[in-house]
Amino acid sequence: MLYPKLKILSGLVIYLFLYVNNPVYPQPDISLFDYWEYYSDHQNILYKSLTDIALGQLKEREKVINSLNSQSDWETRRETVREKLKTIIGDFPERTPLHPKITGTLKGDGFRVEKVIYESQSGLYVTAALFIPDRLKGKTPAILYCSGHTFEAFRSETYQHAIINLTKKGFIVLAFDPIGQGERLLYLDQGGTRSRYNTPTHEHSYVGGQCFISGQSLAKYMIWDGIRSIDYLISRDEVDPERIGITGRSGGGTQTVYISAYDDRIAAAAPENYVTSFKYLLTSIGPQDAEQNLPYFLKNNLDFADLLEVRVPKPTLIISTLNDFFSIQGARETFEEVQKAYDAFDAKDKILMTEDIAGHASTLKNREVTYAFFQKHLDNPGDPGDEEVTLFDKEDLMVTPTGQVLTAYQGETIFSLNKKVSEQTIENKSKLKGALIPDRDYLRKRIQILTGHADLTTESEYIYSGTVRSDEFDVHKYLVDAGKSRKIPVIVMAPDAPVNNKAIIILNPKGKAKELDSTLPVFLASRGFHVVLPDVTGCGELADQSEGGDSYISHSSYNKWYAGILTGKNITGLHIEDISSVCDFIIREFKVKDDGLYGIARGVLTSDLLHTGIAGGYFSRLALIEPLISQKSLVLNMEYDPIYIQSSIAGSIAYYDLPDLIAEFCPMKMLLVNITDQSGEHIRDTTGHSDIRTMIEEYKRQDAEKALRIRSWNNEPLEVIFKDWLE
Repeated sequence: MLYPKLKILSGLVIYLFLYVNNPVYPQPDISLFDYWEYYSDHQNILYKSLTDIALGQLKEREKVINSLNSQSDWETRRETVREKLKTIIGDFPERTPLHPKITGTLKGDGFRVEKVIYESQSGLYVTAALFIPDRLKGKTPAILYCSGHTFEAFRSETYQHAIINLTKKGFIVLAFDPIGQGERLLYLDQGGTRSRYNTPTHEHSYVGGQCFISGQSLAKYMIWDGIRSIDYLISRDEVDPERIGITGRSGGGTQTVYISAYDDRIAAAAPENYVTSFKYLLTSIGPQDAEQNLPYFLKNNLDFADLLEVRVPKPTLIISTLNDFFSIQGARETFEEVQKAYDAFDAKDKILMTEDIAGHASTLKNREVTYAFFQKHLDNPGDPGDEEVTLFDKEDLMVTPTGQVLTAYQGETIFSLNKKVSEQTIENKSKLKGALIPDRDYLRKRIQILTGHADLTTESEYIYSGTVRSDEFDVHKYLVDAGKSRKIPVIVMAPDAPVNNKAIIILNPKGKAKELDSTLPVFLASRGFHVVLPDVTGCGELADQSEGGDSYISHSSYNKWYAGILTGKNITGLHIEDISSVCDFIIREFKVKDDGLYGIARGVLTSDLLHTGIAGGYFSRLALIEPLISQKSLVLNMEYDPIYIQSSIAGSIAYYDLPDLIAEFCPMKMLLVNITDQSGEHIRDTTGHSDIRTMIEEYKRQDAEKALRIRSWNNEPLEVIFKDWLE
C-alpha cells in the first residue's frame, strides 16, 4: 500500500494525464490564481494592502487641509502638528556636556578647517568638520550641512564642493557624519575600517529595526545629533546664533527637514532631493530606510508638507530635480500646499522652490539658487555664483586616529543606547503589571492597538475554485476574502472519514505548496482531520516577487515593514485578518465544533498565529515549529536574523512578549518544536533559558505541566512528535 503522500501525488499525476488528453478536466495543481485575471496582481498584494491603508489616511488629511481658510486656521493646524510631532518622537535624551575636541586643522583657499569631535549623548561621539572663512566680520552666519547616503559622508566630492562654496561666500559651515556613515559606522568588517554592508541604508535599517521594536526610532537619535550639532555651532564665539541655516541632499535632505522641524533655532532651511509627498512616494519607490520613517506619521494624518508648515513663516527652500526618484509631482504639490500656509501668514516670499532637469543629483542651477537663498535670508549678501574649488583628500578630513569612532574610542553606539532603553522598558513592564502574565483582555486590546488589525467579527466570503481527488481525501480550493482587496488562497484536504468535525490550520511562510513537500499535512488528513493550508499575505502564491527597496537585507524587506510603522497597521495586523478570515470560513463551511480547530505554524508565522489566537480565540490547541523565543531577543543582542523583522511589532516589548502570549494559552495543549534564538539557532538548553521558564512556570502554576511540550526535532518524522499532541 502506498504511503498517503504518494497516493495524493499519484492522483495528481493521473489528473494531469487526463487534462493533457482532454482539456475539459481542471489542471490538477494547487495554484488558485491561474484563471482569475482580475486578481492577477496577487503577488503585489502585501505592498498594495499596506499602501491602500496609507492612501486612505492621506485622504483624511486632505479633508482637513482643504478646510483651512484663515491665518487662525493655519496657526491652529501648526500647533496641532507640533504636538503630534512631539508625541511621535517622544522625549529627547538629556542634554549632556558636548566635550568638544579639535583633533586637527587644514588650510584651504581663504578658509581653514577644524576637525572636531563631540558627544551628542554621553559617550556617543560625533565626528565633524568646521569650515571657517579667513576674514570674519563679527558674528557670522553658520550653516549645518547634512550628508546624504554615502559612506564618505561630507568628504564626498559633491558635498565638499557645496560646503567649500558656502564657506568661500562667508558662511561658517559645520558638516557632521550621520550615524552609520563616515567615521561612525556601526557594523565594521574584519579590517575595522569599512562597513560589512554595501550601503549606509542597510547600516541604518538593521539597527533602526531594533529601535522600532523598542518603541524608539532611529530618526530620534539622528535628529538629536543634529540638535546637538546646532548646540556646538552656537557655542562658538564666531557664530551668530540668530543666523543659523541648514541644508543637505538626499538622506541629508531628510535630516534637514526633520531637524529644522524640531529645532526652532534654525532660521533658514534648504532640503535638497528629498521633499515629495507620501502619496507619490508610496506609489513609486515606497518607504525608504529607517531614519526616513517616523512612527505613526501617516496614522496621525501628517505628510511632508506638515514638516515644512510647522516652520511658517521662517524661510524655506525646496530644492528638486525633475527626474529624481523622489517624485517631482509630489514635490510640486507639497510646495503648492505649503505656499497656502505661508500666504496665510503674509510670508509667501519666504517659501521658495527651485527645479532643474536632472536625476537624483546636485546641479549648478540649484546650487546657485541655494547660495542666493542663504545670502538673502541669513543676511550675508554676495555673489551667488558657483566656483570651481580645490577639494581635500578624503583621508585628510578624517577626524579620528583610526578612521572610525568604534575603534578609536570604544564609546556608545545606537545599539548600546537602544539596548539600555529596551532593558528599562522591559523592567518597567514587569513593575507595571505586577504579575508574570498579562490577562487575556489586556493582551487583546494591546494587540489591536499595536497591529492595527480590523474588527474580526465580519463573516468572510469566498470563491470555491475546484477540487482534486485523492484516494483518501479531496483537496478543495478556495479564495477567501480577507479585508478590502485581499483574496487568500486556501486548500482544504477533506478526509473521506472525518473525525468529529475537527480541522487543523497549518501556516508555512514559504507557502502551502512548500508545506505539501513535508509529510505532515497528509499524516494529519489520514488521521481524519480537515487540513487547511492557506497562503497568508506575502507568502506562497501571495509572496512578493520584488527584491527592491533601499533596505532589502538578507532577502527581507524592511521597507515594506516600514509602511506599517507609518500607518499603525503592520504585516502582523494583515496576517491576523487573513488567518481570522480563514478560521471563520472553515468553522462555518465545515461545521467545525467549538473546540475542534487546531493551529500549527512554522518559523516567522508562529508569532502571527499566537497573536491571532489571542485576538480571535479560535484555537483549542497550538503547535509552533521553530518559533522565535522572544521579541526582546532581537533588541538585546547586536546580531539578529533579518527574517524576523516583518513579524516584529513596533513597541510591543513595553507591554508583552511572545512567552507571555504562549503562557496565556495555558492550560491549552501547546507544542513547541525547536525554539530558536534571534539568530535562528535552535535553543537546546530549554530549562536554563529565562523566557522558556516563563512559560513552564505558568503551566506549572495551573497544574498543566503535561499540556506544554517543548521538543527538539532532528531527523525523525514530525509525525512522531505530533502524535501525543493529537491525542
